Amino acid sequence: MIKKSSIKLSFLLLFLSFGIQGLYSQSYKFTTSGVSVLEKNEKGKWGQWSDLELVNLVVNLDTNKNRIVVYSRIIQVYDIVNYVPTEENENDIVYSFVCKNIDGEDCTLSIITRKKQGNRKQLYINFGDRIILYNIFNA
Repeated sequence: MIKKSSIKLSFLLLFLSFGIQGLYSQSYKFTTSGVSVLEKNEKGKWGQWSDLELVNLVVNLDTNKNRIVVYSRIIQVYDIVNYVPTEENENDIVYSFVCKNIDGEDCTLSIITRKKQGNRKQLYINFGDRIILYNIFNA
């Protein structure tokens, strides 16, 4: 006959193992609230940011898989090639990743925390000739 204390201990250990596994998980979820795009013109000069469009999308950063996914109408998949050291100044904290999209295009993704704006977060996807900006918050 199994003692009740043994069963309780087993459940406690099982619960703790799931909790500890979650602590070491390196997957971060964000939700977007808006998107804007900036493009270079034919002369190679930056134009103006598009009007902010309200969007509610999920962004997943998974460092175990070295991948960032933006779940838009057309799912955007970015494989992380290199982790750039964190940059911090009095205004911002910047986490950047050198990536390739599913078409093999090089880009840099940066998650920027605006310290003087209530720690507002933004995701920049920079292809060199165009930048996609998402306002994001932790999901």
